[in-house]
Amino acid sequence: MSRRCRLRIRRPRGPAELAAAGLTFAAGTALLLPGLRVLFGALVTHWQWPSLFLLVVAGAGALRAGLTRSRQRRDRVRRMGLSFRADQLDAMDDRAFEEALRDLMIRDGWRALRVGGGGDQAADVTAEHPLLGRTVLQAKHTRTGAKVGAPVLYAVNGTAGPVHGAQHAVVVTNGGFTRDARAWGARHHIHLVDRERLHQWAQDGAALHELLALPTRPRRMLRRAA
Repeated sequence: MSRRCRLRIRRPRGPAELAAAGLTFAAGTALLLPGLRVLFGALVTHWQWPSLFLLVVAGAGALRAGLTRSRQRRDRVRRMGLSFRADQLDAMDDRAFEEALRDLMIRDGWRALRVGGGGDQAADVTAEHPLLGRTVLQAKHTRTGAKVGAPVLYAVNGTAGPVHGAQHAVVVTNGGFTRDARAWGARHHIHLVDRERLHQWAQDGAALHELLALPTRPRRMLRRAA
């Protein structure tokens, strides 16, 4: 194997070599000084460019921190702005319950409309979001703790996409769901909000789309199950 050649700098020996080294250093310094003068002059003349760069970097950091604080502040305001306790929801009639769901969607950043009533075609609330698409909510209010059965989900699935053009379908109740309803909803991507999830949404202030983990870029409308 060949050896690598290493450059070794030998110390000057004797007055003659010292003098030669001094002359070499002086010549090198003389060559470097004009360049240093030009560089220093450019910095003095164009001082605003480095300063501008530093200002841009500092401004970007401040903007990012400000946006983070602003988002956190909006989240606090949103969570404190509108909430419903379980007993308040239980005491509502069907219409008031639907209106409460609409208002909660608006709180979460959706453009929502109550459409419940006769001929609503299994959609009591429709909501639009610029990133999440369209969602339909079917409200099932109970004062007896009743459970929602699978037939309700059949109706929602049949109209959510074909009739309402929705990417997401949600059934919300202040009660619960039967085992069959939960199994059928999981198979056909119908989101279920029971009493526990409703508490997290309405009282704790969590956004519904975060609770349900709705995708930010829905690809297609819901299709009716075969």
